[in-house]
This record gives sequence, C-alpha cells and structure tokens, in this order.
Amino acid sequence: MNRIIILLTFIAQLKAAHVHLVPNNAKTKNVTGELTLVQCEDNLIEITGKVYGLTPGLHGIHVHEKGDLRDGCMSTGPHFNPENVTHGGQNSPVRHVGDLGNILANESGVADVNIKDSIISFTGNNNIIGRAIVIHSGEDDLGRGSSPLSASTGNSGDRWACGIIKAE
Repeated sequence: MNRIIILLTFIAQLKAAHVHLVPNNAKTKNVTGELTLVQCEDNLIEITGKVYGLTPGLHGIHVHEKGDLRDGCMSTGPHFNPENVTHGGQNSPVRHVGDLGNILANESGVADVNIKDSIISFTGNNNIIGRAIVIHSGEDDLGRGSSPLSASTGNSGDRWACGIIKAE
C-alpha cells in the first residue's frame, strides 16, 4: 500500500514544475523571473510566468540540455536536442525539443510568458525535468537566418538568465 501511495505521489509531481530564473551575470544584466510548467489534459505543456529586466523586444527562450548552473548559464550546455536535428521554431517540422521560440518584453522590460508546447514532456525521451530554461539577449530567428549560428542556436545571442526545471 505504501508503495502505491509513493508512486501516485511521484506521478502527481510530474504534472507540474517550476523554474526560478537567475541572472547569468547580475553585474551586466539583472534578468530574473519565475516560470510555472503544467501538463494540460491534452498533454501539452503550458509555461506561464514573468521575466524581468529584459530590453524591450523579442528574446529567445530554450530548454538547454543540462540543469547545471555551476558556471552560470554557460554550464547548461546546448539546446536540448535528443534527435540531433537542426534548430527551428516552435512550430517548425524540424526543431530541437528545447526550441520554444521567443518571448516579448514590453517597454518596462517585462515579458509575460504564455507558451504551450506539444514536444516537451515530463516523461520519456523528451523529458525536461532537471534540465534548464535559458532566456537569451536577442530574438531567436527560428533557424531561418543567414548566420551560421541560425541552424544551431537561432542566433539568439548571449544567455541572460537561466533556471533549473524542478518537479513540484
């Protein structure tokens, strides 16, 4: 009986996750935020929250491979890409699992995040629990740009904030 309760508790925890975003370098850009990730009944993952301290405009948001912040956001590794494919937009037919597109910061530098995604998951090969979300300095070109970085990073610039995706 105790095993069943423990298992059910664990499964319930996989329905939601939280990310506390910290600045990569608070001396140069103090970007912070809080994100909540919830698995909806249609198995989409919904990401909601706010990011503060951005410049007005679009900023790339990605799930990165590692939940390691020992060297700030640089130790999170590349975009989460278990299929080893090229970078794309959230709705592209070919994309990294971690490609979530852009968030829009208003004139006050605040972005209201509301993303729904059918590729990321809390289980299986596309499991994002324990990985990191990274907010970038620039707009993600969704793999459509002319820069060599477009096919790997969306040419979205420096890593301004990051946080580990933790199951609730």
